Amino acid sequence: MSRLIRAVIDTNALRHNLSVIRARARGAKVIAVVKANAYGHGLVSAALALQGADAYAVARLEEALALRAAGIGTRILLLQGVFTAAQLEDAAHERLDLVVHDASQIELLERTGGADRFAVWIKIDSGMHRLGFAPEEFAAALTRLRRLTPAPSELRLMTHLACANERDEPVTRAQLQRFRDATRGLDYEISIANSAGLFGEVALGCHWVRPGIALYGASPFTDCSAASLGLEPVMTLTSSVIALRRVPRGDSVGYGGAWAAPRESLVAIVAAGYGDGVHRSLVSGTPVLVGGQRAALAGRVSMDMLAVDVTGLENVQVGTPVVLWGAGLPVDEVAHHAGTIAYELLCGISQRVPLELK
Repeated sequence: MSRLIRAVIDTNALRHNLSVIRARARGAKVIAVVKANAYGHGLVSAALALQGADAYAVARLEEALALRAAGIGTRILLLQGVFTAAQLEDAAHERLDLVVHDASQIELLERTGGADRFAVWIKIDSGMHRLGFAPEEFAAALTRLRRLTPAPSELRLMTHLACANERDEPVTRAQLQRFRDATRGLDYEISIANSAGLFGEVALGCHWVRPGIALYGASPFTDCSAASLGLEPVMTLTSSVIALRRVPRGDSVGYGGAWAAPRESLVAIVAAGYGDGVHRSLVSGTPVLVGGQRAALAGRVSMDMLAVDVTGLENVQVGTPVVLWGAGLPVDEVAHHAGTIAYELLCGISQRVPLELK
C-alpha cells in the first residue's frame, strides 16, 4: 500500500512492439520516437529497452542531452532542430542529427560553420503546414545546404503526414505526391512513415520509419485495436481501492453530484485522480478493472480520487488492485471515453506517479 498508484512499464512489450514494427518496415531502418518522456513511459528507461532501434528521435535538445548523459551513444535525431549558436554547439558536441525546416536554421549553419559535424535531415512541408520548407522553397534550401563549406556529413529528406491515421485518406496520397514531385531525380534516403503511415494502406517507400505510439502498444487508428496490429500494451496504470461506500438509491457521488446511484450501490474509492494524470474529462461509465473485473466510473474524477460502481462484483475490499488502463483494458478504449487519444493519456501521467519497470 506504500505505492497506491504507479505506472508499470513492460519493457518486454516494448521490445516485442519494436520487433513487430521491424517486420512491418520491410527492411527500412527504425527511428524510435522517445520524445515527451517516451510518451510518458520514461525517456531513458524506454530508450534502453529499445536499443535494438537504429536511431532515436526527440523533439528538443534537452531530451537528447538526457539520453547522452545516460550513456546512450546511438544516433539521435533532433526533430525540431536548433535555433541558436549555443544549441548548435551542444548538438555538435553530442553528435546529434539535425532536422532543418526553416531558412533561419540554414543561415545559422552558414554563419557558424562546421556543418560537417552533422547529418542533416531536410524537412519538406508536403501539406501539414506545421514545420518544413514548402515544395517550391525546397530546391533553394537544398542548394544552400549543398554549398555549405564544409558540407554536412550526410543529407536526408523527410516529411510528416497529417492524416495517415485515417487509413486510405486522399490527403496522404496528395502529400506523398507533393513530396515525390519536389524530390524527383534526387538520390537521398527519405523518412515519411510515422506509426499510422507504417501500418496504413498507402505504400510510402521509406528508407527510415519513425514509429511513436505503436512502440508503446496503442493503435494509431480509431477503427482497429492495437492487438489486431500485433502490438502489446506497455504501460499499465494501476492503483488500489482505499475505501468502500454503500450508497442508497438516488444518492449522488462526488463533485457536482454528476452520478446518482440507480439502485442501492457499492462504490469503491480509488487512489487516482487528475493530479496523477487521469483525465477529469472521463465520463461516468468509463471502464475500469477492479480486481480483474470490469466496472464503471461513477461521477467526476477529482484531484486525488475517483469512484467506481462495483455493485455485484466479487471480493472487492480495501487494497483490491485497480487498473485504469493497460493490461486487460486498452488505453485506446479509455481515451475514447475521455474524448481524446491515447497519446494524451499516456503523455499526461504526472510526476508523482512512479514508473515501475517490469
